[in-house]
Amino acid sequence: MPIMQQASFHTPSLASARANRHRNETLHWSYGSLHRLQSCRRAPKTRVACLVKAESTAATEWHKESLKHVLEAQQFSQAALTKIFQCASDMENIKRHTPAAKQLEGYIMSTLFYEPSTRTRLSFESAMSRLGGTVLSTESAGEYSSAAKGETLEDTIRTIEGYADCIVLRHNLAGSAKKAAAAASVPIINAGDGPGQHPTQALLDVYTIQREVGHLDKLRIGLVGDLANGRTVRSLAYLLSMYDDVKMYFVAPDVVRMKDDIKEFLIGRGVDWQEAESLQEVAADVDVLYQTRIQKERFQDRPEDYEKARGKYVINADIMKILPKSSVVMHPLPRVDEIDVEVDSDPRAAYFRQARNGLFIRMALLKLALTG
Repeated sequence: MPIMQQASFHTPSLASARANRHRNETLHWSYGSLHRLQSCRRAPKTRVACLVKAESTAATEWHKESLKHVLEAQQFSQAALTKIFQCASDMENIKRHTPAAKQLEGYIMSTLFYEPSTRTRLSFESAMSRLGGTVLSTESAGEYSSAAKGETLEDTIRTIEGYADCIVLRHNLAGSAKKAAAAASVPIINAGDGPGQHPTQALLDVYTIQREVGHLDKLRIGLVGDLANGRTVRSLAYLLSMYDDVKMYFVAPDVVRMKDDIKEFLIGRGVDWQEAESLQEVAADVDVLYQTRIQKERFQDRPEDYEKARGKYVINADIMKILPKSSVVMHPLPRVDEIDVEVDSDPRAAYFRQARNGLFIRMALLKLALTG
């Protein structure tokens, strides 16, 4: 087992970091092999301690696998992403009542949702319908399925796979998608597992960034809001770590900072990241400002922490004046009050285009998972 190391760094201001963005402080030590620790930066004149361990997650050629589960962002290789994005681009051009619109005719998809959803569930159901397939849908499965009678998730999956060719699962507990896949003989697609991951959202996010910004290497992105509970930002961080010279800024209230497991993963991949307190400074330096809502449902037993976090970072007209003209604002939606509605008319507001891209990514995933 690798030895856990602890290191602390005094870090420069964000303005100084921008001027020296290609200079990374490194620390080397040996334990069987050499590991690299980048400087873990935070707000000006602060010190931060990082527990670092060697960690590796093997990406796979997902598009070549016989049983194509979609469980977590880090399972995809760059080659798999290229294949998915090429397929999604093709899906944008499909016309109704054409042979291409019947690619999944005869296939059945089940959506099994234990948590509320609008965009994810409806976009998956629309994706299946637009390719000629059939949908079996269950919303509020925890209340209206046999789970309310005590049935295990595994038994539910083994039952539903007898009716459907793939299962799109949203669950309130992290790790549920992996548990379902272990019991399944049909593709399981993770549509969000509590505070764990949301890989299909990350795929559509990266697809959107590529289309809107034009590049993924050398990307500067600010992740803002509820980074502790936001499964979308976790999955997005995993995917973007595959690209060269990516810089991530984490802007969050103290009670919902990005968790250490993501920071450690990024350090292990040599990805530069910085925790910052000033949304204004970050907005001036990024290609993408990725906002998220403070998730009230994750604060059931901590209402005082929710009040501390909500409303601290809001994207409004003042922030848009600072944001570069070539940059974009993204949000996985739904929003509450963290993006002012006056921003919607700005051409850099990409979040509704982002939601639309989810349809094409999910069409591509269903096509590839069911037909290869």
